[in-house]
Amino acid sequence: MITPSRPTKSASFGVTNAVFIGRSIRHSLRNTDSLIMAIMLPIMLMLLFTYVFGGAIDSSGDYVNYVVPGIILLCAGFGSSSTAVDVANDMTNGIIDRFRTMPIRSLSVITGHVVASVARNLLATGIVIGVALLVGFRPTANVLEWVGAIAVITLFILTFTSLFAAIGLVASSPSAASGYGFALLFLPYLSSAFVPTDTMPAWLRGVANHQPITPVIETIRGLLTGAPIHDRAWWAIGWCLLILLLSLVWSVWAFRRKAGRR
Repeated sequence: MITPSRPTKSASFGVTNAVFIGRSIRHSLRNTDSLIMAIMLPIMLMLLFTYVFGGAIDSSGDYVNYVVPGIILLCAGFGSSSTAVDVANDMTNGIIDRFRTMPIRSLSVITGHVVASVARNLLATGIVIGVALLVGFRPTANVLEWVGAIAVITLFILTFTSLFAAIGLVASSPSAASGYGFALLFLPYLSSAFVPTDTMPAWLRGVANHQPITPVIETIRGLLTGAPIHDRAWWAIGWCLLILLLSLVWSVWAFRRKAGRR
């Protein structure tokens, strides 16, 4: 007598996400070159702007306190950009087709990349802040302000990691994903990261004041150094939530279109 086979039970949502998060974290630990570059590039830029350009920009010697919030965001953006390449690799090397044969939600592979990237970039950001303190950064923030600044930084990292994940899904190759990600890294240079926007030409000042990066930087700068924030915190949170929502919708649509499942 032949016993009918039972249908395979799908793994739970939590277990699937945990497995893919662990997979992405292991990949991050093995790819030490990318992690080192994500830390060293912002540090080198901070040293460059502080010791080479800082005296010309601000002769008072207080420029390090101005530039560090911008460097923090640059660190977060640079680290997040590698997510586009990682996702594009998975979408083009055939691994997604293997996942589709298993009783799991293959879309969770994107969740794994995003969560691992957030953890990796928070570590890199912490190291950059530590180096900033060594070169003269002197924040005036209390405990609550530090918590608020870390929360804004985390939201920013999550937002742009999700955006880069969506870019990786629609890119035709890992090299194309890298190129698209590199283009987005110019946004901090067109903001108040390195110089006040009122020193820019009028047409560029309008762009700098109304793009998503500037209110995030000004919010972090205000929380850490006591600079006026005004309504920039609401703009920072609003921009991040809007981009995050659009990125999630874009990711789900692109994954279903390319992978053909869920």
